[in-house]
Amino acid sequence: MTKALVLAESRDGSLRNVSFEAIAAARRVADEVIAVLIGHDVAKDADALASRGADQVLVVEDERLLHYTPDGYGQVFLELMNRTSPDVLVFGHTSLGKDLSPKIAAKLQAGLISDVTAIEGEGADASFIRPIYSGKAFEKVKVSEGKTLFTVRPNNIDPLEAGSSQGTVESVTVELKDLRTIVADIVRKATGGVDLSEAKVIVAGGRGVKSSDGFAPLQELADVLGGAVGASRGACDADYCDYALQIGQTGKVVTPDLYIACGISGAIQHLAGMSNAKVIVAINKDPEANIFSVADYGIVGDLFDVVPLLTAEFKKMLVHG
Repeated sequence: MTKALVLAESRDGSLRNVSFEAIAAARRVADEVIAVLIGHDVAKDADALASRGADQVLVVEDERLLHYTPDGYGQVFLELMNRTSPDVLVFGHTSLGKDLSPKIAAKLQAGLISDVTAIEGEGADASFIRPIYSGKAFEKVKVSEGKTLFTVRPNNIDPLEAGSSQGTVESVTVELKDLRTIVADIVRKATGGVDLSEAKVIVAGGRGVKSSDGFAPLQELADVLGGAVGASRGACDADYCDYALQIGQTGKVVTPDLYIACGISGAIQHLAGMSNAKVIVAINKDPEANIFSVADYGIVGDLFDVVPLLTAEFKKMLVHG
């Protein structure tokens, strides 16, 4: 029987959606799925994992694990791996997963399939699909021997419905030794709203927003749609917004259901971060802008005229159901 160990992620007191997606991915390739929840005061989230595909949830709580550190989380994950002897290890393709998974792979001297967007087949016959060359092509990867390690890109693998399983929850203790790093405090630049990497709707601005104030109508539209605001590198370089909002090859890679690009020309570096969105709407005054080459719908016009009209129409739709 094939067994998978999945690292679930909790941030700011709540589970990240990618945790459920990683469990769903693990179910495609393993007969038994064990979720690991690490942190402080995270046990309250264990039942949600147990009801959405995890056969067992192992909870490790310690005040020193309140914030992620590679040695703290690494010690816990490796110890639980030794106790459970999994064949498959699954992580979210997040900042945490991208940092920890290669360290675990190096410890095991195993390969790592990163940024998986789809899985074909099941069990030992499963093939993992991942983008290469900045999303211009895809490769299909199979594991011939040894443990299978992979990370799952958020918003690509559908999570299982709540109530699809009735797994067990167990609190376990792992002795932490010689922690080299302890995070005393975290200072964040507040961006507010929905997590950009997991947002189903993203309204992004480029140099065409002209100033930091130009993001105000984009934020209003995003709020109406329950989405997040993003930006191109050009807008970030111009100091219109924080680099935390940057989408592209050197920023965040996102795959929302709806991506609305406002005043973005469509440089190849930006397209690498958003071209796999399910539906792309482009708003630009230049009819020759490259962003229209990947857009499902294009609007040639001034974003400061178009975006408020879209916001007003969406508000009407929501009011009238």
